[in-house]
Amino acid sequence: MELAHQEQPLSWRATWAIQAHEHPYAALGLAVALAAVVLLLVSSIWRVAAGEADAALRLGFLGGVAGFAATALGALPALFLRGISSRTEDTMLGLAAGMMLAASSFSLILPGLAAGEQITGSTPIGALTVVAGLGLGVLLMLGLDLFTPHEHEHGGPCGAGCGRVSRVWLFVFAIALHNLPEGMAIGVSFAQGDLNVGLPLTTAIAIQDIPEGLAVAMALKAAGLTPARAVMAAALSGLMEPIGALLGIGLASGLALAYPIGLGLAAGAMIFVVSHEVIPETHRNGHQTPATIGLMSGFAVMMVLDTTLG
Repeated sequence: MELAHQEQPLSWRATWAIQAHEHPYAALGLAVALAAVVLLLVSSIWRVAAGEADAALRLGFLGGVAGFAATALGALPALFLRGISSRTEDTMLGLAAGMMLAASSFSLILPGLAAGEQITGSTPIGALTVVAGLGLGVLLMLGLDLFTPHEHEHGGPCGAGCGRVSRVWLFVFAIALHNLPEGMAIGVSFAQGDLNVGLPLTTAIAIQDIPEGLAVAMALKAAGLTPARAVMAAALSGLMEPIGALLGIGLASGLALAYPIGLGLAAGAMIFVVSHEVIPETHRNGHQTPATIGLMSGFAVMMVLDTTLG
């Protein structure tokens, strides 16, 4: 006998409410991080409206476009490649992780410490300012990870409402979560119009976006997309970088302390992604050694780039 009515799926609002009830501290952390982001953005409106951030907007947006172009370029070989070995993929992701870690250290945290000390006149207080930004970045990404439905290639679906979204879209949302902090980092690094900070970071992110774009396109092919659609989806995922760059500029262009806080926030978000997503992904197939060698190589490349271009 058929039921008179079928149970209706929960609304997204109800789904998020349940997730918040199950993870109250993560929900509170996300609320705090979002409130801080809004305050930083509001504090920068007057400066942007007055045209004082024109150079930063132009440089940051171009940096984000470079990340998008590198992602699209890296995705193109998926048109004719049937597949890449998991060992190669893990090594490439390890390379990307190493560059992201080094970029967080040399191009975000160190300039943030210097700016914090200069603004506050105190080394400890300047360091605590950057630490506060790091904490906000971690809270932001932890909350987004819990409340955004997504899935990685070798992991199961996760996030609120993941059962209501197709596997392809779960991959797309995972890519968006990964690319957003990279774009924010680019924007924050150019917030003061300083090429010595922004150029090495943007170069490193663009370089690591090339193998990352290929890995994303191959994962989308494995999820059932045609090669052309997989390449297009992987390339379009790179649009999160110019969007994130504009957000990053807004975060760090307001009050003086917004700059070191913004640098710390972007670094915290990137380190969270590396530790929470990228490194575990490279260790799932028993390729810890090549993945770690890739990570160290990426770290070394970024260190040289920062020294040369910074």
